[in-house]
Amino acid sequence: MKFPENFLWGGATAANQFEGGFNEGNKGLNVSDVLPGGKVRLEVLKNPGFDFEIDNEKYTYPNHVGIDFYNRYKEDIKLFSEMGFKCFRMSIAWTRIFPNGDELVPNEEGLAFYDRVFDELLKYGIEPVVTISHYEMPLHLVKEYGGWRNRKLIGFYERYARVIFDRYKDKVKYWMTFNEINGATHMPILSMGFSIQNEEDKYTPTFQAFHHQFVASSLAVKACHEIIPDAKIGCMLIYAPVYAFDCNPENIMYAMQESQLFNFFCGDVQVRGEYPSYIKRYFREHNIELDIHEGDLELLKTYPVDYVGFSYYMSRTEKKVKSEEEQAQGNILAGVKNPFLKASDWGWEIDPIGLRIALNELYDRYRVPLFIVENGLGAYDKVETDESINDDYRIDYLKSHIEQMGEAIEDGVELMGYTPWGCIDLVSASTGEYSKRYGFIYVDKHDDGSGTMERRKKKSFYWYKDVIATNGEQLENKELAYV
Repeated sequence: MKFPENFLWGGATAANQFEGGFNEGNKGLNVSDVLPGGKVRLEVLKNPGFDFEIDNEKYTYPNHVGIDFYNRYKEDIKLFSEMGFKCFRMSIAWTRIFPNGDELVPNEEGLAFYDRVFDELLKYGIEPVVTISHYEMPLHLVKEYGGWRNRKLIGFYERYARVIFDRYKDKVKYWMTFNEINGATHMPILSMGFSIQNEEDKYTPTFQAFHHQFVASSLAVKACHEIIPDAKIGCMLIYAPVYAFDCNPENIMYAMQESQLFNFFCGDVQVRGEYPSYIKRYFREHNIELDIHEGDLELLKTYPVDYVGFSYYMSRTEKKVKSEEEQAQGNILAGVKNPFLKASDWGWEIDPIGLRIALNELYDRYRVPLFIVENGLGAYDKVETDESINDDYRIDYLKSHIEQMGEAIEDGVELMGYTPWGCIDLVSASTGEYSKRYGFIYVDKHDDGSGTMERRKKKSFYWYKDVIATNGEQLENKELAYV
């Protein structure tokens, strides 16, 4: 197996999960700033009625601190360089640039911070890969406008995108418009800025918000191509292949429909530039009527994305009728337990071959370059008495997935790069925990708020360094190499 010579090996993060400095540099509050830490976060994300307020007496807020990349970015980027990163996926915190989201003039302190970060990356030859909006919607846009249900957000987003394109046009050549945009079909609070109040009300608001995001995405593509002609701008999806539980045709049809709605709907609009035929029946059956303005559909068709970025953590097995005992756990949603797969400490089923399936399904459908911008294993890591962290389980996980990436390239898939999630430990988006660790770099920070923030290299750090140095040819876990 040979990876392309210009393959973009790197790692992935998000500003709200690792940056910290939530009230520094004239930054405004965003959605993630008001989400509590711990497993209670899932209740907030899934249940109606969240008030988007901070309650320091009732909850903790680990996102406020993250791992303090805001002040320690030079130290962290130096470690990324030591691993040999070719690229680094990160996001810009919208509220560092426009603290409320609807201002006319951007915040210079925020713009200057990212200048420093990009300059530091480029000093080491690391290409920034930037997500414009990664679960960081300004809180003011939620409270004043109702989030992405309001069409006015299109203009606010376009202004923000044009400002950062113009400011960083000589520093950033890879962009993505919205992180895991399709996740809002089940959890709109993170990316759309509202929670569903009741079952009857969930359909039209969510899909109207999708439409506004699709228009905003196309306007960002248009602006990016105008301001940075040599740049590439993509969409970003959660992707989980959907398997039928068995060969019962009803289960096969159900799995196909679930895959259409979750895996393909947003990509079909953003890559193919039009609403797919199957969604029209879904709209009819759920009484969804969208407010589509004149020129919207033409805009979607004229300015599709250049590539598809996606996260892959697990596959999903589905049956039309399932019991509570059969339910699996997963990233935002899950089907039934797959008897052929093992699961992580958090119940996410581990399926390396599913990544090859995902790559083939996406490339066959869209015929544009693909970029795996999230993949990784959340696990409990132990610091030994000699301060080593022997995360062989993480090496095994990543090795098996990289092998399947190579197989997909042999299948003919055009794959741009690979940025494993949480290349440095950070706050979990779903559970607000530090203990759910993904990184090659251990950060001494814990769920109870204790810790020194000291960075330590895990065994996987040295393994991934070898992977990059050999362009994917050295994947073996050399047991005694890092003692």
